[in-house]
Formats: sequence, C-alpha cells, structure tokens
Amino acid sequence: MEQNDIYKDQYYMKEALQLAAKAEGYTSPNPMVGAVVVKDGRIVGCGYHQKAGTPHAEVHALKDAGVKAEGATIYVTLEPCCHYGRTPPCTEAIKNAGVNRVVVAITDPNPLVAGKGLNVLKEAGIEVTSGVLASEATKLNEVFIKYITTKMPFVVLKAAVSLDGKIATVGGESQWITGPESRLYAHRLRHKYDGILVGINTILDDDPSLTTRLPEGDGVDPVRIVLDSKCRTPVNAKIINQSSKAKTIIAVTEAADKNKITALKKAGVEVLVINDQEGMVNLDQLLRRLGEMQITSLLVEGGSGVHGSFLTAGVIDKVYWFIAPMLIGGRDAPGAVAGSGIKELTAAVRLNQPRVNRFGADICIEGNIDQGGGA
Repeated sequence: MEQNDIYKDQYYMKEALQLAAKAEGYTSPNPMVGAVVVKDGRIVGCGYHQKAGTPHAEVHALKDAGVKAEGATIYVTLEPCCHYGRTPPCTEAIKNAGVNRVVVAITDPNPLVAGKGLNVLKEAGIEVTSGVLASEATKLNEVFIKYITTKMPFVVLKAAVSLDGKIATVGGESQWITGPESRLYAHRLRHKYDGILVGINTILDDDPSLTTRLPEGDGVDPVRIVLDSKCRTPVNAKIINQSSKAKTIIAVTEAADKNKITALKKAGVEVLVINDQEGMVNLDQLLRRLGEMQITSLLVEGGSGVHGSFLTAGVIDKVYWFIAPMLIGGRDAPGAVAGSGIKELTAAVRLNQPRVNRFGADICIEGNIDQGGGA
C-alpha cells in the first residue's frame, strides 16, 4: 500500500473514531463503534452505535449511504460482528450493500467474533484491511476489552488532593479541594463509567448523592455501590432517597445485621453479601459479582482506606489524580492512600505513559496502571 493510501485510511478511520466517541456512556455493555462509508474520495455515509440493543454503527452508516454504498469502502473502528445477538450480523449488512472494501481498526476481542467477522468478509470476496489506528481504537474501548475478555469491571481510581497529598483537613473538611472545572470533569467521568463506589465512612461523613450532574442535564447516573461490611448505611441516606434511574448496591459481609439488611431491601436497595477478607468485603469477589451484573466499569471515589484496599488488591486499571494548588499540612490530615504501604520502591504502583491535563487552576494526572508494577 502506498503512503498516500495509508494516510487516507488513517484520515477516514479518525472520522469513524470521533463518531464512536459520541456515544460515550451510553453503549454499555457494548463497545463504542463508529463507521464511515467512502466512495470516490468522499464520505457518503456516517453512523455510530448509539445504545445497547439498537442497530450497530455499520447499519447506520450503510443506511445513510443508501445506494452509494455499492462499490464503496467502509471504515469501522471495531471488527463487524458475524453472529446474531440483539441485532443481526453486520457482516450480512455489509455484503448485502455491495461494499468492496472493509477497513477496521481492531479485531473484536469478543470470543463470538474474534477474527471470524473478517474471515466471513474475505470469503465473500471483500477486500479487508485491519490495524488502522489500532492503538487509538484500543484506548477508546479499553473498558469493553477488559470486560469481554475477563468478565471483570474496568476499575478506575479517582482522587482529589492538595499539593502535599491531603484529601481533607485535620478537622475533616474536604469540600472543595479542587475547583469547579475539575468537579465538572469528575461528573463527566461518572457519566462515562457504569458504577461509582465509595466506602461507608464517605456515606456517614458526607451523605453524598453520587449522581451525574452536568450542565446540559443529559448525563447517565452510575450504579451506586457502597462498601459496608457491617451494614451501617442509614435508610435515609441520599443515595437511597433520590430520583435516579440507577440503582444502589450495598456490599456487606456475613457480619452484617440481618434486620438492617431487611430494612435496606425494603427501601429498594440491592444488598450483596460478600465473603470477608480480614473483616472487610472481599474486593475480588465483589468485582466478579458486579461483572456478572454487567457492570463493565467502576469509578472508585472513596477515602484513603478504600483507595489503599483497591491498590493493595491490585485491581486498579486506571487513575485520575486531581491536584489542587494548595497546601493543607497537618500530620493527622488524611492522605489519599492508606494501608500498610510498601517497603521498597520497586513495589510502587506506577502509571504507564501518564498524561497531564489542566482544569482551571488544577492539574490532573491520568494514566493506566503499569501492570509490571506492584502495590
């Protein structure tokens, strides 16, 4: 392939990726997928997967292109499906439209597809090119890729700290360390990920809503999850008594008071009884249960104890670390991560290729956990 053709493929795939990203927060447990149909050097059809259970990106793009799809090239950010699910196979739609060439960014990690879709197209005499902007497409669907291959949620740790690493003053005041721009982005993260998790102390101390509040008003509330081994969550807590389509889950252990569990269930809460680990909720088992419930991603917004537990368990995939330009001080002011700590720096949790973003006066360090590190 000539260099000019490579640039063209990358250009159109970038368009498809931008379309896919428009559905962020709406497609779970499905991936975000975009598609563009190109003929004679012009985009003649566009589409993206808008919501689970609705037509896939290829179907929208081919419908938009109409008869112009015949003899055209379709660019898709993820390998077209070849099996019947809630919608028919996209490979059939592509073949029926008379498309000559299919360009994909990455193959579908779903075992039901995993290269089979491309083989179906090749057997039909359609030219197939794969691997165009693969790293960008992988990044876009990092949640889906982990979930579909492990059945475990993609876990994100989000913290807001001062320059000296404090999340509150010695008196317990923590609102607000970061500025309004950072807090707005935090709500966009709540819209992006399926669930949000805090510890019982956050509920008792702050009584948060744990909802998505965006200026445009169309954000999706995450499922609210509380680590509460002894079931101390009050039935009048905001997470239970508010208007939200998302449910509330309380994770307890066998040590929880059965009467309190009954009261929470009557209030509409889903209670998960999880095995304990040193008196606390076993995180690995909890994550597996959440995965079974098709909660594909989890935003952890806990205090230092929760953060420490997740890092020690080695289940964090990504970090958003907001830093405000202030110094709090105080030996007893809580830091962002508790736990027993590490003895050697070789065991430190490290971020792989971290990115730094600016939100007003704050900065945010974002990055995926380097799986070669420790906790």
